[in-house]
Amino acid sequence: MNTEHLIKMANQIGSFFSTMPDREQAVADLASHLKRFWEPRMRRAFLAHIEQTQGEGVDPIVLEAVSKHMQQLAA
Repeated sequence: MNTEHLIKMANQIGSFFSTMPDREQAVADLASHLKRFWEPRMRRAFLAHIEQTQGEGVDPIVLEAVSKHMQQLAA
């Protein structure tokens, strides 16, 4: 799994959701999107990168979504 590609995709998704006026809803929707549309091994690789590097290269809104919805994303 290409981690750089996953980071780029996550940041693009985060960029889309960051335009929503309600930050909490945006964060929840971003996490929901990752859960619904990313296969489990993509999520595992992405979460491992965040854990190993403290989220190097990952936009703040994406880190917030992962942090707040870790249980949902790891399942």
